[in-house]
Amino acid sequence: MTIRNRIPSDNATLAEIWHRSVRATHTFLSEQDIQDLYPQVRDIYLPAVSVWVYETAEGNLAGFIGTSDAQVEMLFVDPAHFGQRIGTQLLDHVRAQHAELTVDVNEQNPSAHAFYLHYGFSDVGRSPTDSAGRPFPLIHMALTA
Repeated sequence: MTIRNRIPSDNATLAEIWHRSVRATHTFLSEQDIQDLYPQVRDIYLPAVSVWVYETAEGNLAGFIGTSDAQVEMLFVDPAHFGQRIGTQLLDHVRAQHAELTVDVNEQNPSAHAFYLHYGFSDVGRSPTDSAGRPFPLIHMALTA
């Protein structure tokens, strides 16, 4: 296993990991929501953040984390690799670079919220909509040293 910086040729695979992971975990999104978000993730969000990828021993990408400074903007693991601590290892990697981290989690994704709570994050606020104003409430979380 290797955690490394994303290279541009990873983006298509990362977008597919996002797509599979969202289908498995974001049951509150409609098919149209997913179709609308996919090109934004691929063309806007992924290139806008620092991304670390988890590469298996076989050279396959299994997950990724995107950050903007100490804000975790995205953390997605391919569903075929759920339960293998890949998300935890990716968080450990960025935590080694930042004494404190923050993340916004969709309120309608209780498994993600539980994951971050288990890791040690605390709830610090809530917004009734996501950053684009859509009706997807966010829980603001922080991890302090």
